[in-house]
Amino acid sequence: MIPGGGQPNMQQLLQQAQKMQQDLAAAQEELARTEVEGQAGGGLVTATVTGSGELRALVIDPKAVDPEDTETLADLVVAAVQAANENAQALQQQKLGPLAQGLGGGSGIPGLPF
Repeated sequence: MIPGGGQPNMQQLLQQAQKMQQDLAAAQEELARTEVEGQAGGGLVTATVTGSGELRALVIDPKAVDPEDTETLADLVVAAVQAANENAQALQQQKLGPLAQGLGGGSGIPGLPF
């Protein structure tokens, strides 16, 4: 039988919640510092974003620059940024997913990006 008439230990629950919150904050800080890349056009355009999705750098190979066809270059830039953001989302899932499961699955919890 559980002491206290079957009620969970509130102090213990609060401590667990606080630790999970600290772990989540630490993981979010790590994501903000971690950089991932995405490429398009076989490496003609490379975008670098943080794990939290902030665009940090964009490298365009001079071979990708054709003044007569800026539309293709724009498409390559968009594709590289999208690829980098997909890599950032995968990193977020890797870092934050286990924490979300500890919080009941993550769905419906305000402020969580997944």
